[in-house]
Amino acid sequence: RWPSLLKYYSHTDSVCWLEEYKARHNAGLEAQRIVASFSKRFFSEHVPCDGFSDIETLGCPSHFFEDELMCILNMEGRKGLTWKYYAKKILYFLRQQNILKNLKEYLQRPTDQQSFLEGAVLIDQYCNPLSDICLKSVQAQVDDITDKVRKVLRTKNPRHPSVASKAGEVLIPEVELQRQVLDAMNCVLYEQLKYKGNELDYYNSLNSYIHQVLIRRTGIPISLSVLYLTIARQLGVKLEPVNFPSHFLLRWCQGKEGSTDIFDYTYIDAFGKGKQLTVKECEYLIGHHVTEEFYGVVTSKEVLQRMVGNLLNLGKRESTDQSYQLLRDSLDLYLAMYPDNVQHLMLQARLYFHLGIWPEKVLDILQHIHTLDPSQHRAVGYLLQHTLDHIERRKEEVGPEVKHRSDEKHKEVCYSIGLIMKHKRYGYNCVIYGWDSPCMMGHEWIRNMNVHSLPHGPHQPFYNVLVEDGSCRYAAQENLEYNSEPREIPHPDIGRYFSEFSGTHYLANTELEIRYPEDLELTRATVQKIYSSGKE
Repeated sequence: RWPSLLKYYSHTDSVCWLEEYKARHNAGLEAQRIVASFSKRFFSEHVPCDGFSDIETLGCPSHFFEDELMCILNMEGRKGLTWKYYAKKILYFLRQQNILKNLKEYLQRPTDQQSFLEGAVLIDQYCNPLSDICLKSVQAQVDDITDKVRKVLRTKNPRHPSVASKAGEVLIPEVELQRQVLDAMNCVLYEQLKYKGNELDYYNSLNSYIHQVLIRRTGIPISLSVLYLTIARQLGVKLEPVNFPSHFLLRWCQGKEGSTDIFDYTYIDAFGKGKQLTVKECEYLIGHHVTEEFYGVVTSKEVLQRMVGNLLNLGKRESTDQSYQLLRDSLDLYLAMYPDNVQHLMLQARLYFHLGIWPEKVLDILQHIHTLDPSQHRAVGYLLQHTLDHIERRKEEVGPEVKHRSDEKHKEVCYSIGLIMKHKRYGYNCVIYGWDSPCMMGHEWIRNMNVHSLPHGPHQPFYNVLVEDGSCRYAAQENLEYNSEPREIPHPDIGRYFSEFSGTHYLANTELEIRYPEDLELTRATVQKIYSSGKE
């Protein structure tokens, strides 16, 4: 019944299968209970950090609980969207907590036991917790490339020590033999397998994830350098990471091992097809002179810091993802490595404040910042006061606002919840999940969005819509029309509001239906009228 659990058992184990079945069955019931409760508890806000407290104290094996969440996510068809939405959030949280624990254990090891590849995998896993990424699988793919390099090396020099050695612990002392390894690596990586730097789509976050680098065979300097360095070390060549500004490099010692003279090293550009550079050519690469300190070797923690820093910058650039998930994930990773970094703690507090989520968490962060750096009192005080105001306003909320279409003030509202619409001007497809009559935005928003240029201006119904590009928008009634070819809207928040896609429209979940009690019947009637071909 649950074949995915087989990996947790050994053929030599003595197992009472009846007890295992009962435990898995009970874990399933517990998972279903918690998932079902989330919509009611957190419909009107993001799931807060303390929202997962009952999950952290589970009375059942966590892998059984996760397996039930996966069963929910893998349910076939277009039903159970709300269950899938919250199951995904819970699974995301559970896996990230486990990965964060693994990262902290990794950072506590001696430096010589911190594999660069393992660190890259941990970052990848944390930012993609629902993907099937594991060190064993990534290492197997790297080993496969290493074996290809050995075959090339064998044709060039059958007596080369790296051909016979399967383990990479034995370093090759002769520079010429090392050069042969690097030449064979360049042949396999860049000529046979066609790896290359992603110049056309440099700022795509996929370039930073090691499993995607292996799938797509492209990346940025640091991700390609981690791959290149790992293969070289497995073949007995000790390359070292160099935190060069604007372009991550590797260095290869040509002189006495451990030399502090930067001219005793050749520098390798994994992004540039393994090109070997002198000190002067490194400066040409970035267009300016740098001091000697930038040619020095860095630790695995510093490599991870730069990888996470890249993701942080990408997270700040995001425009369509209004949840800023990448920025939140990369901040978590950075603060796991440097928990007392005031700059990033302040960024995290401002982000949560901006999103209007986790005000209690914001207070904790602000208290920590004040303890670390009292000079931040003005910025801390501003955020503190506004966060406390937010908490007080939330206490005063008496329940959801219910909108009845039969009210005279709503008589101009033409469209209803769940209808698939098209924007007349911009052409995007979307689904309605809320409406106001008239526009409820402030004067500044109305002015910035040039709403007064519309024939009916702000004095018409406006609709909250989930758009196919992942954004949420507020559209005027006169700009929307029925979509003649309704389709599913691939928006990450679709399950927050809807339980099912019927083929022509979305069905509101219980919480949304409470807020718009008269919309469901109108949506059905509208669909029957405009899609009379019998699709429904």
